[in-house]
Amino acid sequence: MDKTKKLTLTALIAAITTVSSSLIYIPVGFAKIFPIQHFANVLSAVLLGPWYAVFQAVISSTLRNMLGTGSIFAYPGSMIGAFLAAILYTKTKKLTFAAIGEVIGTGILGAMATYPISILLLGQEATLFGFIPAFMISSFTGALMGYGLLKILVRNKAIGGMLDENSTYNRGL
Repeated sequence: MDKTKKLTLTALIAAITTVSSSLIYIPVGFAKIFPIQHFANVLSAVLLGPWYAVFQAVISSTLRNMLGTGSIFAYPGSMIGAFLAAILYTKTKKLTFAAIGEVIGTGILGAMATYPISILLLGQEATLFGFIPAFMISSFTGALMGYGLLKILVRNKAIGGMLDENSTYNRGL
């Protein structure tokens, strides 16, 4: 897929993610849990690769913050999750590892990365592992949705040409 198509798909996924943020979110304390972002991260990771997935996460997080439908905690969670999902998919070419990468990247690493933001920037009291349960639920739900959609699309051969060019799905294996 050429760069123009990748940029267009990145922008499209970010736009859909941003628009749907006003419809589907779960408030937990002073964070907003948003499973659609994790769904988008898995799709971006598999269809576009690591850098476009991270770019999509940054665009979505920025737009959601500007519109008041997101929180500053969206940045570390979504960026780390998208990157890890894309790296694991790139290395293994397995959709399962993309979903696992999103859950570990956002649910554990991203949740832990929000701790310094909470303490230093917002002055909120928080524990190092306090965000993990909420982030895990959100990332697991979104990653499962993304995994399910991709499995259906791959099984029906609807996105064969859009998967990474080196994917086993494109080599007929």
